[in-house]
Amino acid sequence: MKRDDKIHPFISGNKWRKLKHQLEHAKSQNITNLVTFGGAWSNHLLATAAAAAQFGFNAIAYVRGEEIRNPVLDMCRLYGMELRFVDRESYKNKHDLFLLNHNSENDYFIDEGGKSELGLLGCSEIIDELKNEYDHIFVASGTGTTVAGIQLGIQQKKLKTTVHSIPVLKGADHLLDEFSNWEIDTQKIKLHLDYHCSGYAKTTPELISFIQQFIESTGIMIEPTYTGKLMYAVFDLLEKDYFKPNSKILVVHTGGLTGLLGHLDKFNR
Repeated sequence: MKRDDKIHPFISGNKWRKLKHQLEHAKSQNITNLVTFGGAWSNHLLATAAAAAQFGFNAIAYVRGEEIRNPVLDMCRLYGMELRFVDRESYKNKHDLFLLNHNSENDYFIDEGGKSELGLLGCSEIIDELKNEYDHIFVASGTGTTVAGIQLGIQQKKLKTTVHSIPVLKGADHLLDEFSNWEIDTQKIKLHLDYHCSGYAKTTPELISFIQQFIESTGIMIEPTYTGKLMYAVFDLLEKDYFKPNSKILVVHTGGLTGLLGHLDKFNR
């Protein structure tokens, strides 16, 4: 397991990798305001809030849905992020929201989840950090930026590794079209579409039980939205003898552990 969750308590894993080059670009253009988007429990919003505070930006977030309070949004506020709640229909038109409400010369648009070509570049650097070559690399997928970035890194180094995406959203087969738009070779990307547990942030008793046992037996924290489904998929495939003997397998822990906060009541404690 590549422990990208250790990068930072809140700007962790792929959240940092997707933000890194976007923040550098904003700095280079003397832009002071970051404008981004996410749901009420978004790890990306918290990561952006923390990064803005640390690197001297102001941050505004458009939050999907009715105005609520929860621990993740409260931490965003502590970091100084301004939260603007918008109805779900308006939220669909993120670029329109940005153009209507912001001066593009001093405001920097960061898409939901940090999705961008610069985010893709940041995620490709995962491959540069590996000391060994692997037959298989597994990663959870939301927007697909991380798995596409990993594949980009593999292409650049001309490796034979297969990248496995565990989408956490239902009906995520469209991700291959997204990868093609980024000129990513999809032939070496395998989507496993049966581990979303009925949709984003949805769970099953089996998933919750697996996560609890995994954490107790390894000491590695995972959560139900992304990394829990990822590890559940890997263990399920191992039990089904999916891999050839002696395969070298790497799982990328993409952080985002504050996602646990919205699910703690489901665990036996």
